[in-house]
Amino acid sequence: MARLTSATLVSALIRRVNQAGGSAMVLAKGDATAGGILLLTYQKGTNPRFFERGLGPKGVPELITSGPRETADEGEVTAYWQRRRGYDSDLWVIELDIADAERFAAETFNVD
Repeated sequence: MARLTSATLVSALIRRVNQAGGSAMVLAKGDATAGGILLLTYQKGTNPRFFERGLGPKGVPELITSGPRETADEGEVTAYWQRRRGYDSDLWVIELDIADAERFAAETFNVD
């Protein structure tokens, strides 16, 4: 079964979020074909949360909560994704600011 490339998934997600009136941007570009995707989500510039596309416990694709659980310190948020990029230069880092960002990502990535 053919898989969409990471670049295609990122492009689709950004387009969908922007069309819905939200804000989406690439903070770091990863491998266009098979790079991992780390999402930094906000709602009206607050409540930063991280998710990534991965395999869940049942072996099926899903969005997995990642990173610091609760933080208001923007420096800690930036340090987390930059540290992850230091370990994995193929990793995409995408910032989304829209209500229900996790739903937009799950629908775009076809994950539960």
